[in-house]
Amino acid sequence: MPIEIDGKVYYRMLEACHEANIGRSTLLRWLQAGILDRLHRDTRGWRLFTEEDLEKIRAKANKVEIEKESSTVSGSSRRPGRKRLKR
Repeated sequence: MPIEIDGKVYYRMLEACHEANIGRSTLLRWLQAGILDRLHRDTRGWRLFTEEDLEKIRAKANKVEIEKESSTVSGSSRRPGRKRLKR
C-alpha cells in the first residue's frame, strides 16, 4: 500500500516491482545502472519511488531491444563460438 509523505505518494521497493511487473533483483540492477536520476529514502533508509519514478521503471520494463543477428559462415548452421565434438 503506497504511503503519503507531505502530500506526495510514494511506493516501497516491492510495491514498485509489482506495479512494473518485474523482480526485485531486476529493479536493483537497473537502479545501480542509473535508470533514475534521484532516489528517495525514508528515515530508515528504505527506497521510495514516486509515480514519476514508476513511469520510468515501467517504460524500461516494457522496452523491447532487438539485437543484430550474427552472420553465419557460408552454409554453416552452427552457432558461432561452438566447437564440434570429435567422434
